[in-house]
Amino acid sequence: MSENKIDVEKKVMSAIKSGHIKLRSRYVFLAEKLGFGSAIVFTVVLAVLFFSLTFFYLKATDNLWYLSFGSRGLFAFLESFPYLLVVASVFLVCVAGLIIKRSGALYRRPFGFVAVGLVGFVVIVGIVLAFSDIFDGIEHRAFGDRCGGRFFKPFLHRGIEARGHGMVGRVLEVNGVSLNLQTPFGIRKVDVSIVEDAPNMQIVAGMFVMAVGEQRGDVFFARGLRLINENDMPMLGREIHRRFGVPSGTPPLCFQ
Repeated sequence: MSENKIDVEKKVMSAIKSGHIKLRSRYVFLAEKLGFGSAIVFTVVLAVLFFSLTFFYLKATDNLWYLSFGSRGLFAFLESFPYLLVVASVFLVCVAGLIIKRSGALYRRPFGFVAVGLVGFVVIVGIVLAFSDIFDGIEHRAFGDRCGGRFFKPFLHRGIEARGHGMVGRVLEVNGVSLNLQTPFGIRKVDVSIVEDAPNMQIVAGMFVMAVGEQRGDVFFARGLRLINENDMPMLGREIHRRFGVPSGTPPLCFQ
């Protein structure tokens, strides 16, 4: 054994005895490794869940459809956007990245590479899950009587809230140039007197319509109106069905 090696061993032993270096059991290192690993998995799973929920919200509500009205639908788009879900998703991705960096996992890879890989994983898996039936069940539990989905209700409830600049509902009746709509938040009156295409539209009771405009008191004054398929925004359709039931067949109604 060389003199240098003996010298180093003596210095290390001296530091241990003096308390400057503290020995730790291998079980402590193992526990820390398992703890970091569990935290990473748990946070990534939550990030995927919330991103999936965000994507599900966008495809199941009226939010993105308001953009089809152009600038007239911008305010309705902004007030129906799922800010809470987006913030939760971004926050969880950031936390997962910080835990990975702190744990030293994948230390041979640049952190930027790890971050891009993490975001890509969350996005891809999240989109795949969003197209499954998982979140239909979560939505049903969130707005139903079961307690299992109540945790998700605050994140999804924005999808069925009243809008100040947008309206989606099922036609109940037509009165002159106004519509009475069944909406997720009750029956609402929509004035379509300044909508150019309204006189040419044939409205059937039970049909779904979408409007952009402005809520003034008890009346929503529409500036744009279009017929929609309830399957294009199923979360609102299901909430209307839960609230009012499925209507029986009725004759066509037209604007007078």
